[in-house]
Amino acid sequence: MRILMINHFPLEGSGSGVYTKNLAKELTTRGHKVKVIFPENTKVPSEEFEIRPIFFDGAKKIDYEIDYNFPCFTSHPRSNNTFYRLDDGQIRKYIDTFIKAIKEEVEKFKPDIIHAQHLWIAPYAAAKTDIPYVITAHGTDIKGFKKDSRYHPYAIEGARKAKKVITISRQVDEDVKELYKVEENRRKIIMNGYDEELFMPKNVDKMKVLKEFNINVVPDYIVSFAGKLTHFKGVDVLIKAAKMYSDALNKNVVTLIAGNGELYNELRRLKESLNLSKVFFLGHVSQQTLVDIYNISDVNVVPSRMEPFGLVAVEALACGTPVVGTNQGGLVDFINDEVGSLVDVDDDIELYKAIIKELTRKDKEERSKKAHRYAAENFSWKRTVDKVEKLYKEIINSYRLEA
Repeated sequence: MRILMINHFPLEGSGSGVYTKNLAKELTTRGHKVKVIFPENTKVPSEEFEIRPIFFDGAKKIDYEIDYNFPCFTSHPRSNNTFYRLDDGQIRKYIDTFIKAIKEEVEKFKPDIIHAQHLWIAPYAAAKTDIPYVITAHGTDIKGFKKDSRYHPYAIEGARKAKKVITISRQVDEDVKELYKVEENRRKIIMNGYDEELFMPKNVDKMKVLKEFNINVVPDYIVSFAGKLTHFKGVDVLIKAAKMYSDALNKNVVTLIAGNGELYNELRRLKESLNLSKVFFLGHVSQQTLVDIYNISDVNVVPSRMEPFGLVAVEALACGTPVVGTNQGGLVDFINDEVGSLVDVDDDIELYKAIIKELTRKDKEERSKKAHRYAAENFSWKRTVDKVEKLYKEIINSYRLEA
């Protein structure tokens, strides 16, 4: 097959970007031809698959096609611009540039199918071709749909003309049904998978990892968080819980917060106001570094107010790290008592209790093994790609029969 993929974000620094890159790599390994269209604001290295960056002005002294930085639903390590800040002229420029790029690549690359990420502009642009397309709804697009009605006509038309919409959790599936009126026979739940060649239990030198971030504390326990520093991720709730579990454990616990975002300064002020000397902000980290962080952690926390799926939770489990999350969105689909626990959104006291319980369990070694097995048996990336690949073939065969 020849597959053209389109994403609204670079291939690093966002969940859908990593999803797109990993999917393209695995499909290429399986012998398919893949090309990916995505926004960028800096020169990028070549990949195992073909790429077609759309360059935005990110002050990186490159020749750009769009004279502002690429927009996001929340934020990105290399852009704090959002879709909601764009004026009507900028939105039109964004749409026209994506349509032009897609039409050019359809002509040159000659794909059998297009895979658009997000129920947003990309599917609308794909609909301007005569190539069948599938969409993955990642959840942040739904958040954007609820926030800015200017994008409704494009998102709805893109959804209406799609052969299939992949939804990554039951909650996302329900939202796609209600908001975009996509019928059941055009929706398919395919949960995200993790890269099993990267995320796995490892013997990691705890102090070496900490010293890479200039942390010289020798903790008894480590709590970790990975994600964007934005309101819906609930990092403020974790910091409030950290005050309680630090006091309860005589402050002998380190909290590692990996990620960046628009709330960075606000969250640092909250940490300082609570006198939390052992809460550390690590900034954006690489996937390999994230593996090390999970492996030295006693528990990973996902305190989200809204979490469409929660791939970071799966990745932590794959490294043998139990997860404490919130009982909403995609997390309820897979976090259970065997591998972690769920608490109510915005409840810092219950979050504190759940973290303390996880940190002080007597069966931590066996629980770690269970977490890894559970992730490997249920969320292998190769299994996810198997399902996506099968869906492509069904759509292409059906389209050819119709033609």
